[in-house]
Amino acid sequence: MFHEIPDRVRRRMTYLEEIDTRDRQDGTPRLQRLRQIPPETGKFIALLASTCPDGVFIELGTSAGYSTMWLSLVAMERSNTIKTYELLPEKIRLAKETFREAKIEEYVKLFEGDALENLGELDAVSFCFLDIEKELYERCYDMLASRMVKNGLIVADNAINHYETLKPMIEKALSDPRFDSMVVPIGKGELVCRRK
Repeated sequence: MFHEIPDRVRRRMTYLEEIDTRDRQDGTPRLQRLRQIPPETGKFIALLASTCPDGVFIELGTSAGYSTMWLSLVAMERSNTIKTYELLPEKIRLAKETFREAKIEEYVKLFEGDALENLGELDAVSFCFLDIEKELYERCYDMLASRMVKNGLIVADNAINHYETLKPMIEKALSDPRFDSMVVPIGKGELVCRRK
């Protein structure tokens, strides 16, 4: 999968990596920054997603579509789609541009608006990548936990670098008898929860 990343996807990944690096160095305001995952986390979530059972694949927090591109590699292999949710208009514009430039539109369904308003409609979720505003993680977890298929995964970003903010949600996940969960020290820390 990683050795066969299409050139058009790799070019767009590199482009967004350069923007993300610049945003973090030049004082771009927080909400305007891409705030995307590093490449090693992209590989990690794609690898995890590739092991999931059949079901709905979702991403909460599209930003410019960087992590979505990593997940699209799995969607290409499995001939399925990723439902991804983004609230901010400028990020939606960039994500659409990403999906068009990377030519992955057939593997991605972008939902514009508040993900929390749509999670109640989902069922049989087999993979979720959670990377939105940190104060919303626990609500997302609560809404998704009962909607996950057996062996489905919830992967939450920033479990180490935003630990204090996410501590209640992380502790809830680690003690939830429905899941096997752990924090993996890759990138900024990934909370990985497998539905039993």
